[in-house]
Amino acid sequence: MKTKNRRPGRPTQAEAERLDEQLRQAAVETFLRFGYDGASMEAIARAGGITKQTLYARYPDKRAVFADVIPWAMSRYERTEVANEANGDDLVASLTAIARDSLARATDPQILRLQRIAMNESARFPEFAVSAETMRWSPRLRAVMDVLRRHTESGNVDIESDEIELAAEHFLALVEALPHRLAEFGVFRTKDQAERHLQYAVRLFLRAIQPVAQRSGAAQRRRDANRPSRNGNQ
Repeated sequence: MKTKNRRPGRPTQAEAERLDEQLRQAAVETFLRFGYDGASMEAIARAGGITKQTLYARYPDKRAVFADVIPWAMSRYERTEVANEANGDDLVASLTAIARDSLARATDPQILRLQRIAMNESARFPEFAVSAETMRWSPRLRAVMDVLRRHTESGNVDIESDEIELAAEHFLALVEALPHRLAEFGVFRTKDQAERHLQYAVRLFLRAIQPVAQRSGAAQRRRDANRPSRNGNQ
């Protein structure tokens, strides 16, 4: 049986995909190193190990490169699924898992660099205002909403159905907003400080969404857990 050989020099689909990823990564690194104004098509091609002709065959100009590769780079850090704990029946564990994922992303230095360059060029790229909002919030927002819906149906959460999205937004703001803002200025909390912030944000949110009786029971259990033991150490 005869088989058809591909034409010499023509890349396979896998090779083409690898080249595209290599080129995009090189472009991102070039923009991060030189900024939008300082980068050039020649520098991008050189960093990607390709000719300018090959680069121009894919993109008409530098603007097109930037508009493509910055959202692409940010989306690479977007997790389509949070930790498995978020899908369980434990409300606290689910919210904590999402919060930990969100906080890690909000303070990731590479993501901060990408967001900074996107913001710096937002006047030239108004489409980034929408894409950045979508990339930053949507997956985690959906995850929190899914958790809140499940626990609303089971009676563990007291939220009106038309307020679930709003509640999810407030939860993410509690977890991410201040640490992200500090990180933008190069201020990073210690691991213990970050964990304390995260745990308090979860507890504070739960106080707002749990039924009163359930809230009181949870508070009592925390007091009991922190109460010194009677059988020895005080």
